[in-house]
Amino acid sequence: MRAALLDWRQRRPEDAAFPLGIAYSGGADSTALLSAACACWPSQVVALHVNHGLQAAAGDFEQHADAFCAALGVPLHVACVDARHAPGESPEAAARRARYRALADLAVGAGVSTVLLGQHADDQAETLLLALSRGAGLPGLAGMGESFERHGVRFARPLLPLAADDIRASMVAAGIGWIEDATNADPAYTRNRIRAQILPSLQQAFPRFRETFARSARHAAQAQALLQDIADDDLRALGEPPVIAGLRALSPSRQANALRRWLAQRHGAAASTAQLDELQRQLAACTTRGHRLHLKVGEGFVVREGESLAWYNPAVLPRD
Repeated sequence: MRAALLDWRQRRPEDAAFPLGIAYSGGADSTALLSAACACWPSQVVALHVNHGLQAAAGDFEQHADAFCAALGVPLHVACVDARHAPGESPEAAARRARYRALADLAVGAGVSTVLLGQHADDQAETLLLALSRGAGLPGLAGMGESFERHGVRFARPLLPLAADDIRASMVAAGIGWIEDATNADPAYTRNRIRAQILPSLQQAFPRFRETFARSARHAAQAQALLQDIADDDLRALGEPPVIAGLRALSPSRQANALRRWLAQRHGAAASTAQLDELQRQLAACTTRGHRLHLKVGEGFVVREGESLAWYNPAVLPRD
């Protein structure tokens, strides 16, 4: 465990500015991460705990975190959030959004620029299988990156090369306890079903699946980065907002690539496959100056404004 952290810091020193924040839930993975980080960098670690308030045991998790951090002599910063999901929203997505926002706020308050997360090779495999089950494109198949930025804070995943069983075995050998989250065994969540039913079968059929899945994710991430570079070049040539005639001159694949990038980068909107197909169909029909275009994408609409495309959110900028 320590070797994995030291290797990560040597490879990515730009992500390892001290002090380091550790996203600590009290579970096995975050406990292993916190313990190893404290052993590697004494007095350079701060624990960050988010109380989601979604289950009766949330208070027990916080008490456990407080006791464990006190025993380690590690400062603990706690945030309580309302992680309930809106109608039609994924409960997992709502909790994840609230958690990252809270972790970022805690990090800023603690003077921390990088927060370490305890996700490992099994989590990466589950993420890829979820992406495949949803018909995801390259961004989904790229899985979880080793580092990323959100809310002005750097997040990193130094345990991605390690298997879950190896992490827990090291904890047992060291006599370090953790608290189990009962929701991790709830089959109502797709990720839990993957963990309980599919990963054991993969282990039997393909013992090195964690390594090969991670390699495929890296290949997908490289390909996605290349597509983004191409889209950026195209968007610079098309102007802001993009000119419809220029979009129509692109090949269908290149047009779709540019539209995805424009929506995501400029407006934070993600078009579904069906929405993107319809947008391209409407663009193909824009052969006259008076042709209207109006399509729901994300929380807003793509419309035609003169000779260009535009996107607006009616909640922010109502239109007649």
